[in-house]
Amino acid sequence: MPVVLRDGGFRFFFYSDEGNPREEAHIHVRQGGDEAKFWLQPDVSLAYNDGFDARTLNRLQKLVELHRDELERAWHDHFA
Repeated sequence: MPVVLRDGGFRFFFYSDEGNPREEAHIHVRQGGDEAKFWLQPDVSLAYNDGFDARTLNRLQKLVELHRDELERAWHDHFA
């Protein structure tokens, strides 16, 4: 489970086994027992949320948008 980014207590990561066939590029975000998943293309969008409130999800989406290039690069490097 490669952690790509840490910010404000949040871990941005993906699982080494992302399905067969592999899902499109996305990032998971976890803090404590809460987790969310964001698709990276075509636009950053929330795939699911388990525990984060709306304000935190808004913050997370902005962070994913800010770091999208880095997150996508890490995804493609890992699964190449």
